[in-house]
Amino acid sequence: MNRRRDRKSVVYALSLLEEKTLSLVILESHGNLGIVRLNNGSTNAVNLDMIQDLSGALDRVKMDFKGMVLTGGEKFFSIGFDLPELLKLDRKKMGEFFYKFNQVVFELLTLPVPTCAAVTAHAIAGGAILMLACDFRIAASGRVLIGLNEVKLGVPAPYLPDLVLRQIAGDQVASDMLYTGAFLDSTEAGRRGVIHNVLPKSEVETKALERVSEIASLPMKAFSAVKANRVESICKRYNDNFRARNEQFLDCWFNDNTQELLREAATKF
Repeated sequence: MNRRRDRKSVVYALSLLEEKTLSLVILESHGNLGIVRLNNGSTNAVNLDMIQDLSGALDRVKMDFKGMVLTGGEKFFSIGFDLPELLKLDRKKMGEFFYKFNQVVFELLTLPVPTCAAVTAHAIAGGAILMLACDFRIAASGRVLIGLNEVKLGVPAPYLPDLVLRQIAGDQVASDMLYTGAFLDSTEAGRRGVIHNVLPKSEVETKALERVSEIASLPMKAFSAVKANRVESICKRYNDNFRARNEQFLDCWFNDNTQELLREAATKF
């Protein structure tokens, strides 16, 4: 597959909350595949606007494409939650964001077409969560950090990605990552089964497109059924428990000690 972007690609600028000069998510058409690019500055911090845009992009993928690649920027796939913005919110507004974030992760996890995360830069916390919700994960070699460091900031990793990571990498690897909040480089993440392939940075997006294209050439109805089987147990557990687990996260988020840790972390944005 040609590494150069097709000049005839259709670029959809999605902005669902209000008219913006630049969308926080861009959807490109590559034949019957879509590339969704997170597009919120150098950090690709996750806020409500990005989540709204990403939800809209997933709706378009479901309608118009047979597969999808999710990718980010040169410095960060995504740094995770937009702490400077989210720390301004009261519990009601933060709850609205957090429930919507989890809903979009659920939409990505259950998208009835093959998906692949092309990770060429750090995928941290909420960024790692979006990566984990894809069917396949391909990362660049070198110093590309991947991890769920929420526990270090006084909050648990959200319930849905906790379930997903345990299915992907097994309980021991998931517990090591979630209990400590430690980051893995892409090579170590590959050894632990979190990442499918580790390649030179210049090859990551091309390989992701090839992987999705290969699956997308199969009968889609059969693939969708197989994927639904894979995520069925996760979806059931999440639907049964998400309200209590989400409220538990919010209880931790608004703890005084946690707020101090989060404010300190926000200074690094």
